[in-house]
Amino acid sequence: MKQHLASALVSVSLLAAASMAQAEMHGDMSPGVWADDQSVAGGTVSAEKVVAHSNGWLVIHRTDDTQKPGPVVGHAPLKEGENLDVAAILTEDVSAGDQLMLMVHGEAGGTQTGIFEYTLGAQEDGPIKIDDKLVMTTVTAQ
Repeated sequence: MKQHLASALVSVSLLAAASMAQAEMHGDMSPGVWADDQSVAGGTVSAEKVVAHSNGWLVIHRTDDTQKPGPVVGHAPLKEGENLDVAAILTEDVSAGDQLMLMVHGEAGGTQTGIFEYTLGAQEDGPIKIDDKLVMTTVTAQ
């Protein structure tokens, strides 16, 4: 009996180690946005990586110290899964020191697939939440 228990524990340990190695090899696939403070002089804002559970949008909102999403100032399409080096073209002037919220929005509820239809507070192509939290990060324009 002890030999079976020891064998089972070794199998579970090996399986856990293999799963962790695979996750490290493929990176974190939890929904999220990874970006740093950056220059907006070129008229874009970029995320190094965005993970989305479905096709949708990386939406750039103005924000401030309240950390609430404000008006949309840019967006870029996302595919389901891992998206690397996602650049959104800014549709308004953004100055150095402005805070920007890079947020994942879905492609649901609109009337046209592939056309960004969200306006602040609307349901169309709205923000994605995981455990009632927005999938986003905040950066400061340089």
